[in-house]
Amino acid sequence: MTSAPDPHTRPAPADTAATASPVPSHAASPAPSPAATRRRLSVVADQTPDSPAPAGCNSSSTSTDVRGEASRPRKAAVAKAGADIRGEVLLTLARLRLATPRQLKALLLPHQQDTDHVRRALRNLLEETPALVGRTNRAQQSYWHCTPAGLAEAAASGELAPTTGRTTGKRIAASKTGLREHGLALVDTVIAFHQAQLADHADWRVEAPHPTPAGNLLPDGVVLLNNGSSAFVEIDRTMSYARLIAKLERYDAYRGAPAAGRGNAARPPRSHWQETYAGPSLDRSFPPVLFVFAPARRRAAPDTRETAFHERARRLSSVNSRITVATTTLHQLTHDGPGRPVWRIVGHGESRRALTALPKPR
Repeated sequence: MTSAPDPHTRPAPADTAATASPVPSHAASPAPSPAATRRRLSVVADQTPDSPAPAGCNSSSTSTDVRGEASRPRKAAVAKAGADIRGEVLLTLARLRLATPRQLKALLLPHQQDTDHVRRALRNLLEETPALVGRTNRAQQSYWHCTPAGLAEAAASGELAPTTGRTTGKRIAASKTGLREHGLALVDTVIAFHQAQLADHADWRVEAPHPTPAGNLLPDGVVLLNNGSSAFVEIDRTMSYARLIAKLERYDAYRGAPAAGRGNAARPPRSHWQETYAGPSLDRSFPPVLFVFAPARRRAAPDTRETAFHERARRLSSVNSRITVATTTLHQLTHDGPGRPVWRIVGHGESRRALTALPKPR
């Protein structure tokens, strides 16, 4: 029995130029959708983020026999300004479902003072036929997401971690409930880890299903940290304490799920979490579960909800002995950074620790 591939491992680029339109090779690759077959998105690393895009910068070509470039009509240079990051913008939206221009700038062009470059890239993607991204406007703010055509093109690049049930984010962006704010809080969490250099923004998976005896567990996010370990991340804005505790118990069910397969002479069978997160030598413990409490209107303050959650969660002594559960507020996380002592561990009093100082589960 061979080990299942690590879902966090990003596909190796075809060359050092990092394109999302791989050079033809005999290696197996996912079958692209019909839309992606007709055109491939060139992802070019932005080497000069603080300078305007050069005149004529264009990732499209009028020739249909140039592999790795789109076969759409060439547009004016001004419409293609920002084409150097258009691929990264599309891939980021495909991974995180939705984001604002400010959030995209923080992830892709952190040293740039304004969002002009990102907005040009977004307009460039919006003007494709069919459009690769969509936009929802609320209260003088724009929220961007992939369209089905954009998801197909991003998936055909081979740069996305394999996952099932990937959605466009349109319903979330247009939601009048807390779904949009929940999604944006998750992106702010990704930005905090990215800026602290604890995890790259490309090393996140959103709502990836994990099997348990009681059904699938859907973490809000799973992050591969720079030290090789992983962490589950849950964003709370309006969820009841009963549902939060139920989700924590679902993590315990995932941790205790029986091993699958028969194993072999070299090693015994492993459970899903061991195959996915424990490493080839089973030297890594179960990933910590990190709860981030974000603000919501007509709800108690995040620090109040965090304290109430601890009072309930610490009663689950059997769960806490097998899983490390740590909490913080979105304000603390974004203000101080996840690498600072902002994490309060369930069952360990009120003191806070850095992410690298979290206790290991028994």
